Amino acid sequence: MPSASRALQGRTVMITGASSGIGAAAARLFSEEGAAVVLMARRKDRLEELAEEIRGGRGRALAVPGDVRKPEDVREVVTRAVEEFGSLDAAFNNAGTGTFGSALHELDEDAYDTAMDVNVRGVWNCMRQQIPVMLRQGRGGSIVNTSSVAGHSATGATAPYVAAKHAVLGLTRAAASEYGYSGIRVNALTVGATRTALLEPYTDGTPETEGRLTRRAVQKRLADPAEVAQAALWLCGDRASFVTGGAIAVDGGWSAV
Repeated sequence: MPSASRALQGRTVMITGASSGIGAAAARLFSEEGAAVVLMARRKDRLEELAEEIRGGRGRALAVPGDVRKPEDVREVVTRAVEEFGSLDAAFNNAGTGTFGSALHELDEDAYDTAMDVNVRGVWNCMRQQIPVMLRQGRGGSIVNTSSVAGHSATGATAPYVAAKHAVLGLTRAAASEYGYSGIRVNALTVGATRTALLEPYTDGTPETEGRLTRRAVQKRLADPAEVAQAALWLCGDRASFVTGGAIAVDGGWSAV
Protein backbone atom coordinates (compact mmCIF):
# COMPACT_ATOMS: atom_id res chain seq x y z
CA MET A 1 0.00 0.00 0.00
CA PRO A 2 1.21 3.57 -0.57
CA SER A 3 2.80 5.37 2.32
CA ALA A 4 1.01 8.14 4.12
CA SER A 5 3.68 10.56 2.87
CA ARG A 6 4.20 11.89 -0.63
CA ALA A 7 2.63 9.94 -3.50
CA LEU A 8 5.70 9.81 -5.77
CA GLN A 9 8.48 9.85 -3.21
CA GLY A 10 11.77 8.63 -4.66
CA ARG A 11 10.45 8.10 -8.19
CA THR A 12 11.49 9.52 -11.53
CA VAL A 13 8.75 10.78 -13.84
CA MET A 14 9.11 11.99 -17.42
CA ILE A 15 6.67 14.71 -18.54
CA THR A 16 6.24 15.88 -22.12
CA GLY A 17 4.66 19.16 -23.10
CA ALA A 18 6.12 20.37 -19.82
CA SER A 19 6.88 24.00 -20.64
CA SER A 20 3.34 25.29 -20.02
CA GLY A 21 -0.25 24.41 -19.23
CA ILE A 22 -1.07 20.93 -17.97
CA GLY A 23 2.51 19.70 -18.33
CA ALA A 24 3.97 22.52 -16.25
CA ALA A 25 1.27 22.10 -13.60
CA ALA A 26 2.07 18.39 -13.44
CA ALA A 27 5.78 19.07 -13.11
CA ARG A 28 5.20 21.30 -10.08
CA LEU A 29 2.72 18.92 -8.47
CA PHE A 30 4.77 15.76 -9.06
CA SER A 31 7.83 17.46 -7.59
CA GLU A 32 5.86 18.50 -4.52
CA GLU A 33 4.83 14.84 -4.20
CA GLY A 34 8.45 13.68 -4.10
CA ALA A 35 9.27 12.86 -7.71
CA ALA A 36 12.36 13.75 -9.67
CA VAL A 37 10.85 15.26 -12.82
CA VAL A 38 12.37 15.05 -16.29
CA LEU A 39 10.87 17.77 -18.43
CA MET A 40 10.56 17.65 -22.22
CA ALA A 41 9.21 20.32 -24.57
CA ARG A 42 10.37 22.34 -27.55
CA ARG A 43 10.53 25.65 -25.66
CA LYS A 44 14.01 25.51 -24.14
CA ASP A 45 13.72 28.84 -22.32
CA ARG A 46 10.45 28.04 -20.57
CA LEU A 47 11.58 24.51 -19.81
CA GLU A 48 14.77 25.64 -18.12
CA GLU A 49 12.92 28.34 -16.17
CA LEU A 50 10.52 25.72 -14.81
CA ALA A 51 13.36 23.37 -13.89
CA GLU A 52 15.11 26.21 -12.05
CA GLU A 53 11.87 27.06 -10.22
CA ILE A 54 11.50 23.46 -9.06
CA ARG A 55 15.12 23.19 -7.99
CA GLY A 56 14.75 26.50 -6.16
CA GLY A 57 12.00 24.88 -4.13
CA ARG A 58 14.44 22.05 -3.30
CA GLY A 59 12.95 19.67 -5.81
CA ARG A 60 14.79 17.61 -8.41
CA ALA A 61 14.28 18.54 -12.05
CA LEU A 62 16.05 18.00 -15.35
CA ALA A 63 15.13 19.96 -18.49
CA VAL A 64 15.84 18.24 -21.82
CA PRO A 65 14.45 20.20 -24.78
CA GLY A 66 13.15 18.10 -27.65
CA ASP A 67 10.35 17.29 -30.06
CA VAL A 68 8.21 14.20 -29.40
CA ARG A 69 7.89 13.71 -33.16
CA LYS A 70 11.59 12.86 -33.32
CA PRO A 71 12.54 9.41 -31.94
CA GLU A 72 16.11 10.52 -31.32
CA ASP A 73 14.93 13.40 -29.12
CA VAL A 74 12.74 11.11 -27.04
CA ARG A 75 15.56 8.57 -26.73
CA GLU A 76 17.82 11.32 -25.42
CA VAL A 77 15.31 12.38 -22.75
CA VAL A 78 14.84 8.81 -21.49
CA THR A 79 18.59 8.18 -21.48
CA ARG A 80 19.26 11.38 -19.57
CA ALA A 81 16.54 10.53 -17.03
CA VAL A 82 18.19 7.23 -16.17
CA GLU A 83 21.70 8.73 -16.14
CA GLU A 84 20.69 11.61 -13.89
CA PHE A 85 18.26 9.93 -11.48
CA GLY A 86 18.92 6.19 -11.89
CA SER A 87 15.49 5.06 -13.08
CA LEU A 88 12.32 5.85 -14.98
CA ASP A 89 9.29 4.89 -12.92
CA ALA A 90 6.43 6.78 -14.56
CA ALA A 91 5.67 8.98 -17.54
CA PHE A 92 3.05 11.57 -18.40
CA ASN A 93 2.94 11.77 -22.20
CA ASN A 94 1.09 15.04 -22.41
CA ALA A 95 2.45 16.91 -25.45
CA GLY A 96 -0.24 17.70 -27.97
CA THR A 97 -1.58 20.11 -30.54
CA GLY A 98 -4.96 20.87 -32.07
CA THR A 99 -6.68 21.64 -35.36
CA PHE A 100 -9.73 23.83 -34.87
CA GLY A 101 -12.15 25.85 -36.89
CA SER A 102 -11.95 24.23 -40.35
CA ALA A 103 -14.15 21.67 -42.02
CA LEU A 104 -12.53 18.36 -42.96
CA HIS A 105 -12.50 19.08 -46.71
CA GLU A 106 -10.87 22.49 -46.16
CA LEU A 107 -7.91 21.33 -44.09
CA ASP A 108 -4.60 20.96 -45.86
CA GLU A 109 -2.26 18.00 -45.54
CA ASP A 110 0.14 19.82 -43.24
CA ALA A 111 -2.57 20.38 -40.64
CA TYR A 112 -3.50 16.70 -40.71
CA ASP A 113 0.12 15.53 -40.55
CA THR A 114 0.94 17.83 -37.64
CA ALA A 115 -2.06 16.67 -35.61
CA MET A 116 -1.25 13.01 -36.16
CA ASP A 117 2.51 13.36 -35.72
CA VAL A 118 2.39 15.28 -32.43
CA ASN A 119 -0.63 13.63 -30.83
CA VAL A 120 -0.20 10.03 -31.99
CA ARG A 121 3.35 9.45 -33.21
CA GLY A 122 4.59 11.49 -30.24
CA VAL A 123 2.86 9.16 -27.76
CA TRP A 124 4.08 6.12 -29.70
CA ASN A 125 7.66 7.43 -29.77
CA CYS A 126 7.55 8.00 -26.02
CA MET A 127 6.16 4.61 -25.09
CA ARG A 128 8.65 2.86 -27.40
CA GLN A 129 11.48 4.34 -25.34
CA GLN A 130 9.88 4.29 -21.88
CA ILE A 131 8.61 0.71 -21.84
CA PRO A 132 11.97 -1.04 -22.49
CA VAL A 133 13.50 0.82 -19.55
CA MET A 134 10.64 -0.17 -17.27
CA LEU A 135 10.92 -3.78 -18.45
CA ARG A 136 14.66 -3.85 -17.71
CA GLN A 137 14.10 -2.42 -14.26
CA GLY A 138 11.71 -5.26 -13.52
CA ARG A 139 9.43 -3.46 -11.10
CA GLY A 140 6.66 -2.22 -13.34
CA GLY A 141 5.74 1.39 -13.85
CA SER A 142 2.95 3.72 -14.87
CA ILE A 143 2.35 5.58 -18.13
CA VAL A 144 -0.36 8.22 -18.57
CA ASN A 145 -1.24 9.54 -22.02
CA THR A 146 -3.24 12.70 -22.60
CA SER A 147 -6.26 12.18 -24.84
CA SER A 148 -9.37 14.34 -24.91
CA VAL A 149 -13.14 14.29 -24.87
CA ALA A 150 -12.53 14.29 -28.63
CA GLY A 151 -11.07 10.81 -28.13
CA HIS A 152 -14.54 9.32 -27.79
CA SER A 153 -16.82 11.88 -29.46
CA ALA A 154 -16.63 14.12 -32.52
CA THR A 155 -16.53 17.75 -31.48
CA GLY A 156 -17.00 19.54 -34.83
CA ALA A 157 -14.54 21.16 -37.27
CA THR A 158 -11.64 19.25 -35.72
CA ALA A 159 -11.37 16.06 -37.78
CA PRO A 160 -7.60 15.38 -37.51
CA TYR A 161 -7.61 16.19 -33.79
CA VAL A 162 -10.58 13.87 -33.19
CA ALA A 163 -8.90 11.09 -35.17
CA ALA A 164 -5.63 11.57 -33.31
CA LYS A 165 -7.16 11.54 -29.85
CA HIS A 166 -9.16 8.41 -30.71
CA ALA A 167 -5.85 6.83 -31.74
CA VAL A 168 -4.24 7.76 -28.40
CA LEU A 169 -6.91 5.72 -26.63
CA GLY A 170 -6.21 2.79 -28.94
CA LEU A 171 -2.47 2.93 -28.29
CA THR A 172 -3.13 3.19 -24.56
CA ARG A 173 -5.37 0.12 -24.46
CA ALA A 174 -3.01 -1.90 -26.66
CA ALA A 175 -0.03 -1.11 -24.45
CA ALA A 176 -1.99 -1.86 -21.27
CA SER A 177 -2.90 -5.25 -22.70
CA GLU A 178 0.60 -6.08 -23.90
CA TYR A 179 2.56 -5.06 -20.80
CA GLY A 180 0.19 -5.71 -17.93
CA TYR A 181 2.02 -8.96 -17.20
CA SER A 182 5.11 -6.96 -16.28
CA GLY A 183 3.34 -4.60 -13.90
CA ILE A 184 3.39 -1.65 -16.31
CA ARG A 185 0.07 0.19 -16.13
CA VAL A 186 -0.98 2.38 -19.07
CA ASN A 187 -3.93 4.76 -18.86
CA ALA A 188 -5.25 7.84 -20.60
CA LEU A 189 -6.92 11.05 -19.50
CA THR A 190 -9.83 12.26 -21.61
CA VAL A 191 -9.51 15.95 -20.90
CA GLY A 192 -12.15 18.60 -21.44
CA ALA A 193 -11.63 22.27 -22.27
CA THR A 194 -8.78 23.53 -20.10
CA ARG A 195 -7.39 27.01 -19.53
CA THR A 196 -4.16 26.59 -21.52
CA ALA A 197 -2.37 28.27 -24.41
CA LEU A 198 -3.99 25.76 -26.79
CA LEU A 199 -7.35 27.49 -26.27
CA GLU A 200 -6.12 31.09 -26.27
CA PRO A 201 -6.93 31.68 -29.97
CA TYR A 202 -10.51 30.58 -29.35
CA THR A 203 -11.47 32.55 -26.26
CA ASP A 204 -11.06 36.15 -25.17
CA GLY A 205 -11.78 35.27 -21.56
CA THR A 206 -15.35 36.55 -21.63
CA PRO A 207 -18.22 34.44 -20.28
CA GLU A 208 -19.73 34.32 -23.77
CA THR A 209 -16.74 32.74 -25.52
CA GLU A 210 -15.93 30.41 -22.64
CA GLY A 211 -19.58 29.39 -22.56
CA ARG A 212 -19.31 28.09 -26.11
CA LEU A 213 -16.40 25.88 -25.08
CA THR A 214 -18.09 24.56 -21.95
CA ARG A 215 -21.77 24.42 -22.87
CA ARG A 216 -21.85 20.61 -22.72
CA ALA A 217 -19.89 20.32 -19.46
CA VAL A 218 -22.03 19.87 -16.36
CA GLN A 219 -19.79 22.22 -14.35
CA LYS A 220 -20.00 24.95 -17.03
CA ARG A 221 -16.41 26.12 -16.71
CA LEU A 222 -12.92 25.52 -18.03
CA ALA A 223 -10.63 23.23 -16.11
CA ASP A 224 -7.57 24.59 -14.41
CA PRO A 225 -4.38 22.77 -15.53
CA ALA A 226 -3.71 21.84 -11.90
CA GLU A 227 -6.97 19.89 -11.78
CA VAL A 228 -5.89 17.73 -14.71
CA ALA A 229 -2.46 17.29 -13.12
CA GLN A 230 -4.11 15.86 -10.00
CA ALA A 231 -5.70 13.10 -12.07
CA ALA A 232 -2.36 12.31 -13.71
CA LEU A 233 -0.72 12.19 -10.28
CA TRP A 234 -3.23 9.62 -9.07
CA LEU A 235 -2.67 7.39 -12.08
CA CYS A 236 1.11 7.63 -11.80
CA GLY A 237 1.09 6.58 -8.14
CA ASP A 238 0.30 3.42 -6.22
CA ARG A 239 -3.19 4.55 -5.27
CA ALA A 240 -4.25 3.58 -8.80
CA SER A 241 -2.52 0.19 -8.61
CA PHE A 242 -5.51 -1.74 -10.05
CA VAL A 243 -6.23 0.74 -12.85
CA THR A 244 -4.88 0.02 -16.33
CA GLY A 245 -6.23 0.39 -19.85
CA GLY A 246 -8.55 3.10 -18.57
CA ALA A 247 -9.76 6.34 -20.12
CA ILE A 248 -10.30 8.58 -17.10
CA ALA A 249 -12.59 11.53 -17.77
CA VAL A 250 -11.35 14.89 -16.49
CA ASP A 251 -13.97 16.98 -18.25
CA GLY A 252 -16.29 18.64 -15.77
CA GLY A 253 -19.05 16.23 -16.68
CA TRP A 254 -18.85 16.77 -20.45
CA SER A 255 -19.07 13.01 -21.09
CA ALA A 256 -21.89 12.52 -18.60
CA VAL A 257 -24.55 13.98 -20.90
